[in-house]
Amino acid sequence: MTNVLRWHRPLMIFAAVMGVLALVAAVGTLADPRVLTGAPIWLKPFKFAVSFALYTATLAWMLSLLPRRSRLAERTATVVVAMSVAEMVVIVTQVLRGQTSHYNETSPLNDALWQVMGTAIMVLFVAHFVIGIVVLRQRIADRVAAHAVRWGLGLSLLGLAAAIPMVQPAQMGHSVGVSDGGPGLPVTGWSTTGGDLRIGHFVGLHALQALPLLALLLGNRLDELTRIRLLLVGGVAYGILTALLTWQALRGQPLLQPDALTLTAWAALAAATATATVAVVSRRRRPALELAA
Repeated sequence: MTNVLRWHRPLMIFAAVMGVLALVAAVGTLADPRVLTGAPIWLKPFKFAVSFALYTATLAWMLSLLPRRSRLAERTATVVVAMSVAEMVVIVTQVLRGQTSHYNETSPLNDALWQVMGTAIMVLFVAHFVIGIVVLRQRIADRVAAHAVRWGLGLSLLGLAAAIPMVQPAQMGHSVGVSDGGPGLPVTGWSTTGGDLRIGHFVGLHALQALPLLALLLGNRLDELTRIRLLLVGGVAYGILTALLTWQALRGQPLLQPDALTLTAWAALAAATATATVAVVSRRRRPALELAA
């Protein structure tokens, strides 16, 4: 197993700092009575800190799998850290000021900070894409892990892209059909009265962890080709899931109140995924055949 101490240092340091910030923000949600857009004011820093800690630690692990060092990937990962720092500095600064960080154009300073966040996330998107290309071009020894990493990087890029509608002039918010800050699900705050674009963004972004976790769960109980095929099924299903969640949100539907069309799409995805999984497993190579090969 790769020595964790040798993983990309800036990514790991930032992940550790985000872990500490998550604890501080968790205390803040209990100790600070202020509420912003209908939620405890420290809840946003908490959620972003947890998400960034997972994102950067997973990215560091993925880079450790590369068979040879890539200066381009390492430098680009440092850019990811810099952009993540910029975003978190703005979020925490605005909490301390008692202001919202996203979509806040109520003063020159608030507008400038919002523009910093927007620029940071676009640069991070490009940096993530560059890292994905580097990983795609290198041959990782463990083929199952290689497929999991590539699916994770690709689908998380889709998750980042799912956030683009939130910053369009006609939208400028994460809720569709209702105003931001209304009733929402516990912790996540996802709207329970309208569509919420954060759902597809969240699910897609965390493909970075979900696909490697699927590879881990598959273990060595199945032959390599079968596991790779199951990752293909899982990756395609996960991508469609991200698209469906974004589509549902754009139609102004709360996650837990889908209409008949949305339910049909969900059912079709579940049926297709189950059918493909059964087909792949039924075609798996038997141990006896592997020994004879």
